[in-house]
Amino acid sequence: MNRAMIRNILGSVLEIEAVLLLIPVLTALWYREQVGWFYLGTALLCFLTGYLFRFRKAKDNVFYLKEGCVITGLSWLLMSAFGCLPLFASREIPRFEDALFETVSGFTTTGASIVPAVEKLSHAALMWRSLTHWIGGMGVLVFLLAIMPSSGSSHMNIMRAESPGPSVGKLVPKVRATAKILYIIYFGMTVLEIVFLLFGGMTFFESVNTSLATAGTGGFGIKNDSLLSYSPYIQWVVAVFMILFGINFNVFYLLLFGQIRKALKCEELRAYLGIIIAAVVIVFGSIVHSIGNTADALRHSVFTVGSLISSTGFATLDFNTWPAAARTVLITCMFVGACAGSTGGGIKVSRLVIALKTVFKELNSYLHPKSVRKIRFENKPVEHEVVRAVNVYFITFFVLFAFSILIVSLEGKDLVTNFTAVIATFNNIGPGLELVGPTSNYSHFGIVSKIVLMFDMLAGRLELFPMLLLFHPGIIKDFFRKSTVKN
Repeated sequence: MNRAMIRNILGSVLEIEAVLLLIPVLTALWYREQVGWFYLGTALLCFLTGYLFRFRKAKDNVFYLKEGCVITGLSWLLMSAFGCLPLFASREIPRFEDALFETVSGFTTTGASIVPAVEKLSHAALMWRSLTHWIGGMGVLVFLLAIMPSSGSSHMNIMRAESPGPSVGKLVPKVRATAKILYIIYFGMTVLEIVFLLFGGMTFFESVNTSLATAGTGGFGIKNDSLLSYSPYIQWVVAVFMILFGINFNVFYLLLFGQIRKALKCEELRAYLGIIIAAVVIVFGSIVHSIGNTADALRHSVFTVGSLISSTGFATLDFNTWPAAARTVLITCMFVGACAGSTGGGIKVSRLVIALKTVFKELNSYLHPKSVRKIRFENKPVEHEVVRAVNVYFITFFVLFAFSILIVSLEGKDLVTNFTAVIATFNNIGPGLELVGPTSNYSHFGIVSKIVLMFDMLAGRLELFPMLLLFHPGIIKDFFRKSTVKN
């Protein structure tokens, strides 16, 4: 294993985090908040640690998929460990495990909070929470790829490990150029939302925080009621952008270069929008009588469905009080999630489509045993390795899901709370139902449950396997063995 290269990249990640920590420092300076010193101190610590990691250069820059997974898993653990320090040191979150939970939730774009009153936090803390969403949405390693010099096919192993979805492809021949395009689109859409929110009457600070959280599909709010107190215009803007950030960024690339017909033919996009429309119709029909106003019911339906299927987690109403049919649809949206190649979480629409096509293929094989039929997705045949990977993902997902519920249930909370808490963290959504509903938080869980839920957040964001590989005996043994670059 190329340990030197792993150490160098981890150092680069910490140096990037150090630079990003200067944003809450500037925020604290603008609002004259003393907590800015804690962010500055953490930034210096990150930079110094990163410099020490990179002090000895790697002799060989080549690494393989297993190194890519290890780099990804360790990067996210290090970012969270260092990122929680200013929240803990400033005593805005007095318990270390709670500060770590909040930061993991931020970087993984989950939005599950342990803070009972976010309006009491400093402007610097609010900015850092939202910024962690934006960093984690596209991935700090993807950003690193955009600025790193090329090292052949090695970069693709990092992108495969960090990017969400059953398969990852390049928009253009070079991985570095692909990463740049992704971040240009990501940044441009974020700025566009900021502009729309400013037109709606939000302050600059509010619009930036809300846009960062929306772009990363995270959902950390800066008000205790999330977005309830904002105007219908603001809620519609955020609803539209939540849905947009749940779309595969390849679609935006095609639209950007005028390939509109090809973009609209995207099978995953059609399935994603179809699921949203069907869910909105059912939820709307369930709540329209209780809300009374048709326009309000439609807005809340679109907003909530868009929030949960994109894994953002913003709220305009307490959907925990809605009828059973509406809540069942919302839980289903939590499982399905957004598109592959987006900033959203969940199982991903593409995996669901491939899994359903696999089921239909097996049913047809019973009727026509001698027929040979390939599964097709996006007008291309799906290779057996992709189908196998999807099946393995589902098995692993539900095994970890069941194990997590079992551990969390040992605290004695009700089944709905435990079930939806694991769904909401595993699929990077944030709010669940009952004790973890949109008007509640996760502070009442014990330390063991918080550790499980933090692991779920990281595993869900990184598509399970980069986190699981960190605990694989072979990887641990190889990591502490003499450094090598052999596969």
